[in-house]
Amino acid sequence: MSGLALGLVGNICLAFLFYPVTRGSPILKLIGLTSESSIKYHIWLGHITMIIFTSHSLCYIIFWATTHQISQMLKWDKILISNLAGEIALLSGLAMWMTSIPRIRRKIFELFFYTHQLYIVFVVFFVFHVGFSYASIMLPGFYLFLIDRFLRFLQSQQRIRLVSARILPCETVELNFSKSSGLSYSPTSIVFVNLPAISRLQWHPFTVTSSESLDPEKLSVVIKSEGSWSQKLYQMLSSPSPIDRLDVSIEGPYGPASTHFTRHDKLVLVSGGSGITPFISIIRDLLSQASTGKNTPQILLISAFKKSVDLTMLDLILPVSGSATLDLSHFHLQIEAYVTRETGSTTTKQDFLRALWFKPNPADAPVSAVLGPKTLLWLAAIIASSFILFLMLIGILTRYYIYPIDHNTNMIYSTSWRSALNMLFICISIALTSTAVFLRNKKVYAKETKQIQDLQTPTPMASPGSWFYNADRELENLPRQSFVQATKVHYGERPNLKKIVLLESEGCSSVGVLVSGPRRMRQEVARICASGLIDNLHFESMSFSW
Repeated sequence: MSGLALGLVGNICLAFLFYPVTRGSPILKLIGLTSESSIKYHIWLGHITMIIFTSHSLCYIIFWATTHQISQMLKWDKILISNLAGEIALLSGLAMWMTSIPRIRRKIFELFFYTHQLYIVFVVFFVFHVGFSYASIMLPGFYLFLIDRFLRFLQSQQRIRLVSARILPCETVELNFSKSSGLSYSPTSIVFVNLPAISRLQWHPFTVTSSESLDPEKLSVVIKSEGSWSQKLYQMLSSPSPIDRLDVSIEGPYGPASTHFTRHDKLVLVSGGSGITPFISIIRDLLSQASTGKNTPQILLISAFKKSVDLTMLDLILPVSGSATLDLSHFHLQIEAYVTRETGSTTTKQDFLRALWFKPNPADAPVSAVLGPKTLLWLAAIIASSFILFLMLIGILTRYYIYPIDHNTNMIYSTSWRSALNMLFICISIALTSTAVFLRNKKVYAKETKQIQDLQTPTPMASPGSWFYNADRELENLPRQSFVQATKVHYGERPNLKKIVLLESEGCSSVGVLVSGPRRMRQEVARICASGLIDNLHFESMSFSW
């Protein structure tokens, strides 16, 4: 009885497990979650589900052992519960659970990533274990996940036009992709990037640093060399004889439906290391709004870096092109940069930012929305049409194949075969409808793709340097002069966040405090905002290290 009760409760947890990892789900946007921020709920649900299912299995194993029925573990009943299928599902779930431990996930990410693909085995044998009818409790969440996963697969098959790269001496690169005009996204959005030259299976998320209003034809991401995958990328691009072409696939972008940064009088952006990347997109977006005459909040950017060479990451605040025409008269930005492990600048004349331009390929396409501009409408059409098709298929199967065999007795036809056919029909229905909608929207971008293919971008003779170190950069460019004047560098010290935040909040009715960086920094800023000393602070944390 205890094992049965635990199984019923575990099924309820499993019903919600796939909602947080459905990246393009309208449900996440409806409740104000992004695909990155919702991962923690998937982790919590995963732990709870596996604890309950493990306890459920142990109850039955102990019962069978004490009643001398241990042979029940190998039973695969034709009509009733299939015990062996449940044990296979449990073993695959345990493998995913063990490799999701933070220490393993972060240090041996490849092991975690590949093992987590066992979710297919887990779901299939779970359905075999309890039967398709009872497994329908998890059908809504898993059905949305399957649609999202197949659409991501279709999008990932396209090779994206990589226009250029900016290479920083702090082992960081900025990749600039061609973007279709119909693609819209919000600041702090993320994309998943795959480089077949490094790994055909690995997909890594990165923050979009560009602004669709400031860069209507480009989408940019910044990648810091902090793992084996990113280190290989940096070595490929920074070698003495760099490559002139790189195949790239992209999934996304995924992000919030809207932003609320302009509702504050002032923004205090606190970043540590590569945590500055989401703030680049925010600053660029507000910069674009200010250049059109709109009122934007004052911005204080507090950036902490380990070494002075990391200061070149601030050079990415301005886009690779188009900054010369910006009007900064209505834009208020102050940058406080802290170098914590050095007492002075150790950069040399070689510590310049380099630009690398790539040759186009006829197979390249711009980054575009997988379902076109009207994503929610087409997604609703896919969900409705695929489910109707699924119901029609199982209706035909039941009436003309299963019914002549068992005549609705449910005691003749194999439950496992019925479950297998139902799962097959779900996959067929989703694949047919999703592919039809995807191909229809792909034709819309055909003309724009042709224009991208014909684009030939010359390679510059010299690479621009970093404006932080008096290199051969166009210092007469007014925007860059303004950014240099707005920047103050502190060496050998850490920012006094409490003093800075409380000081900046004086005289403002609403101050948005955003933090992105190490956990200790996020917790410190959270304590300051929750202290109650000031009641006009609005805290928001951005974490990409789940």
